[in-house]
Amino acid sequence: MTDKQKMFCEAFVGCGNATQSAIKAGYSEKTAKQIGQRLLTKVDLQSYIRELQSEIKNERILDAKQMQEILTSIILQESEEQVIVVEGCGDGVSEAVTKTKTASQNDRIKAIQLLARMQGVLDTNMNVNLVLPVFGGEEDLED
Repeated sequence: MTDKQKMFCEAFVGCGNATQSAIKAGYSEKTAKQIGQRLLTKVDLQSYIRELQSEIKNERILDAKQMQEILTSIILQESEEQVIVVEGCGDGVSEAVTKTKTASQNDRIKAIQLLARMQGVLDTNMNVNLVLPVFGGEEDLED
């Protein structure tokens, strides 16, 4: 694998576009589409791309436990976020101010619902069983 091909693979993992990746790797813009498609068919490049993707996945993607920890911190109002609010200063003048706030009640409820679904506590499938009587015929009916 050449250095240019390596650069193509690294760019492709970043953007997912073969044409743009070929251009970033230094191939001609005129032939980038064809070269990008051809490079994606090479077995060694496919293998290298999968390897890069698995490294990124391991480093950057949250696992289920991490997601549940974040949701729990939102529910318990342990996490804070910066928001910009407009405050009046008097005489019809206002200014934008950055404030720190915890999760709203709606955000907490959504986090609880999502966490419950992730843990299997909240069953979103509802089954209703109905028993309907079946009559044999009119002769069986009483007056």
